[in-house]
Amino acid sequence: METQAETALLNGLAAQYNDKARLLVLGSMPGSVSLAQQQYYGHPRNAFWPIMASLLQFPLSLSYPERLAQLQQHGVALWDVIGCCQRRGSLDSAIRAEQANDFTSLFARLPQLRAIAFNGAKAGQSFQRRVLPLTTLPPGISLLYLPSTSPAHASLSFQQKLLEWQKLSAFLSS
Repeated sequence: METQAETALLNGLAAQYNDKARLLVLGSMPGSVSLAQQQYYGHPRNAFWPIMASLLQFPLSLSYPERLAQLQQHGVALWDVIGCCQRRGSLDSAIRAEQANDFTSLFARLPQLRAIAFNGAKAGQSFQRRVLPLTTLPPGISLLYLPSTSPAHASLSFQQKLLEWQKLSAFLSS
């Protein structure tokens, strides 16, 4: 029998962007640590911030607001495909009753968008299933499917993940 905590609806975080964004990085749904902190990629072993610090050349010691500012300064927007869902724990495989975020509205606010990068397979799959049938992509958008930065995705080393994530460089503003 499921408890109320297992069936409670989890709501994701707000999109982080400005109208200069050229690249949108999409995760699936924040894990429990990130939701508790109200910060994207809040788990200390998640490789997202170390990868972005390496790509954008900023110190990893920056505060969360300063990290978000670095992303925006380099034309990177951040959000998740799933706006709300049910999930026990933090694994993507445990996501149930997912509902996508409103991408039509977001795309209208990102006139310079050139690429969407998916942080992990679940983000890409959910976008294909829940967003594309209902939303028209802006013309000329590149879709980049990247390995998850989650510590649960341990089949690749940090260096292997970083190598794959370097594909974003073509879309980053200096």
